[in-house]
Amino acid sequence: PHLAHATLADERGQFVAAGDDPSRRHGHLPLSFVVAGVVCGLAALCYAEFASTVPVAGSAYTFSYASLGEFPAWIIGWDLVLELALGTAVVAVGWSGYVHSLLDNAGWHLPAYLSGRDGAHGFGFDILAAALVLVLTAILVVGMKLSARVTSVVVAIKVAVVLVVIIAGAFFIHSGNYSPFIPPKEAVPAGGNLKAPLIQLMIGWAPSNFGVMGIFTAASVVFFAFIGFDVVATAAEETRNPQRDVPRGIIGSLIICTLLYVAVAIVVTGMQKYRDLSVDAPLADAFKATGHPWFAGLISFGAAVGLTTVCMILLLGQSRVFFAMSRDGLLPRFFSHTHPKFRTPYRPTILLGVIIAIVAGFTSLSELAELVNIGTLFAFIVVAISVIILRNTRPDLERSFRTPWVPVLPIVSVLASLWLMLNLPAETWLRFAVWMVIGFFVYFLYGRTHSRLARQQRTPVDAP
Repeated sequence: PHLAHATLADERGQFVAAGDDPSRRHGHLPLSFVVAGVVCGLAALCYAEFASTVPVAGSAYTFSYASLGEFPAWIIGWDLVLELALGTAVVAVGWSGYVHSLLDNAGWHLPAYLSGRDGAHGFGFDILAAALVLVLTAILVVGMKLSARVTSVVVAIKVAVVLVVIIAGAFFIHSGNYSPFIPPKEAVPAGGNLKAPLIQLMIGWAPSNFGVMGIFTAASVVFFAFIGFDVVATAAEETRNPQRDVPRGIIGSLIICTLLYVAVAIVVTGMQKYRDLSVDAPLADAFKATGHPWFAGLISFGAAVGLTTVCMILLLGQSRVFFAMSRDGLLPRFFSHTHPKFRTPYRPTILLGVIIAIVAGFTSLSELAELVNIGTLFAFIVVAISVIILRNTRPDLERSFRTPWVPVLPIVSVLASLWLMLNLPAETWLRFAVWMVIGFFVYFLYGRTHSRLARQQRTPVDAP
C-alpha cells in the first residue's frame, strides 16, 4: 500500500530523515531501507500466522484479544486508532502539497486560507486534504469491490512511474557519488532535551550521523514508508480465502515495496551526492540537477496518485479496527452495524472520515509523523509476543501459516522493533504516553463495563 510513500509519494521526508535539515541525513539510504524492511519482515511473519489463524477484522487488536485478553487488546486497539488516523491525516496533507505543486505549474493558485496551516497567517484550512479524505470515505462506504478496483488502477499507475524513475535515473548515475558508500561517522553533540532520542536520555548514548550506526537511526524514521502491509490483516474478514491469501498479501507486498524502495534510493543517491540532495523534493531536484527537469512533473504526478491509495488503505484499516472494537463492546455498539446494501461498516467509516478530514484540514502534522512509527512498532511487539503466548496456550489451533523458529524469531522481532523505538525522540514517547493514558480512562469508564466479556460475566449460568 505504501509503494510510493518513501519513493515518489513522500519524497520530502523519507529520503532525508522525515523533514530534517540536510546536516542530519543519516547513513546510506538504501541500507536504511533494508534494515527497516528486515524489521518489518520479522513482524510480517508473525502477522501472517495470526491472520491465517484468526481471519477476522481488526488485525493486531483481534490477535491480542485472542491471545492476551481484553485489556491488552484494548491497549493495542487504541494504539492502532492513533496510528492509522494520524497516518491518514499526514498522508492527506502530503498529497495536498503535491497537488498544489501541480496546480501552480498550471498557473492555478488556491487562496492562502484554503492552502493549509503551514505558512498561514490567521485562518488556514487545507481544503484539498480534507476533500481527499471525504471522497475516499465515500468510496469505502460503497464497498470493497469498488475500492479494490480503484486501488488496482492507481497502484498500476504509481508502479509504472516508480519503474520509469528507476530505469531513467539509472542512465544518469555517476559512480563517484557512491564514494564513500557509508560516509564516515560524525558525532552528534549530546543533549538532554525532548527532541533527543530516548536511548540518549536513558543511557547517554548519542546516535551518530552517518557511519554504520547512522543507518539504524535513519531506519527508525524511514520506517514510516513501510506502514501499510499490516493493514492487509485488518481486512482478513473480507478476503475470500484468508488462510491462503492474507499471508501471501502481507509478505509479498513487503518484499515488493522493499525492493522498490532500495532501487529508488540507490538511483537517487547515484544521481546526486547525498550531501547535495534537497529536503523538499530530492527526487525531482536530482533530475533537475542532471539537466532533466521534465521528470519533476512526472514525479509530482506519481506522488499525488500514489498517496491517494495510501490514504484509502489507512482509512480502511482504521474503520475495521474501530468496527472490531465496537463489536466487542469496548466502544459503543452503534458502530458495529454494517450497511444493509453495501455490507460495509459505514458508521465508523463516516465518523472517522469526517474527523480525519477536519484534522488534516486544520493541522500541520509533519512533526507528528513519528507518532505513527512508534504506534506501529508497538503493535509489532504485541503481535510477536502474542504468537509465543498462543503457541503455548492453544497449540491445537489450525494454522495455515506458521511463523518459523518460534520463539526465537518473535523474540528477535520484539528486540528489533524496540531498538527502532528507542531511536525515536523522547517527545514522541511523551505524546504516545499521553494518548495511551487517555485510552486507559476510556476503557475503565466505558469499555470495561460495556464489553462483551463483562456482559457474559453478568449473565447467570442458567440463563438462556
